[in-house]
Amino acid sequence: MTTSLIVGLSGTVSAADMPAPLDNAGDVKIALVRYLSTGDFFQSYLSGVETQAAAIGLDLRIFDSRQDAALQADMVDQAIALGVDGIIIQHGLTESMKEAAQRAVDAGIKVVAFDVNVENEAIPQIEQSDYLLGKMALDQAIADNGDSFTAGYVYVPGIAPLDRRDVAWQETKEANPGITEAAAFGTLDNPIANSVANQARSVLQANPMINVVFAPYDEFAKGVKIAVDEAGLTDDIDIYSADVSTADISAMREPGSAWVATVATNPSVVGEVSVRTLALLLAGEDPGASVIVPPTLITQDFLNDNDINNMDELGANMPQFRHADVAMSDWMPLPAR
Repeated sequence: MTTSLIVGLSGTVSAADMPAPLDNAGDVKIALVRYLSTGDFFQSYLSGVETQAAAIGLDLRIFDSRQDAALQADMVDQAIALGVDGIIIQHGLTESMKEAAQRAVDAGIKVVAFDVNVENEAIPQIEQSDYLLGKMALDQAIADNGDSFTAGYVYVPGIAPLDRRDVAWQETKEANPGITEAAAFGTLDNPIANSVANQARSVLQANPMINVVFAPYDEFAKGVKIAVDEAGLTDDIDIYSADVSTADISAMREPGSAWVATVATNPSVVGEVSVRTLALLLAGEDPGASVIVPPTLITQDFLNDNDINNMDELGANMPQFRHADVAMSDWMPLPAR
């Protein structure tokens, strides 16, 4: 399924100020081809893509494969057939997207990839520094619990951001022999949080010694929290995650919540950066092979101390959540704030 968004410029930059072909941006078609779309993170990411495309004036088409790898590759071919000028590939599996991405490049289409490694030097990789997302969360777990604890770990291999976060987990265990991984589990079956909760119930029952859960994706953390709450273990287990949304903030701030910290960028800002990176390519500029949006540690204590209830309030207290000075150019129009 596709939707179309054709919108005008906002801000102080006019079409005449932009390089070709963006000086006629309404004639420039781009596609967002999604693998993952369930959850607050992906809704916010999509919002960022839409608002930045709107600011530039691009004709945006959205393709949503709903975690069907073969369909996502087919959707890249659909975008090629539509004659788009640029494609953002959002998540996916390397084995299914590598050849599809190359077909787009061969067709003369500019391509960027967010959180999927398509193993192509012509395609800039956009990421949130997923290794740091994992490492900063684990550093906080050690600060809170010491370097000896029994952990549950939520992980699904083959997804680029989760694989990068896994590197941090493996390194942390190696550097801290007192950390024991009692169980590893995880699924991306929809709805993800409920599916993970079903797994976590069994894991926690079978491993009552677990006192830390590393769940480096917020839908994973939501699922673990459901199971922890149901088991009455909120005082016995601490959950450390990655990514953030208004719903996550609410869950972290519930009285006695086991979800004590997450590390995140603003997914809407990452969506904006994805479009700006593609716009730079379309204008013949080089955004670099790797475009990284830096993450920030967000603790339950920080949220409570500052009475933060939503992403807007988080942005007011953390300016880096409003804008990342990444993939920028003097001619680049930004969304209205």
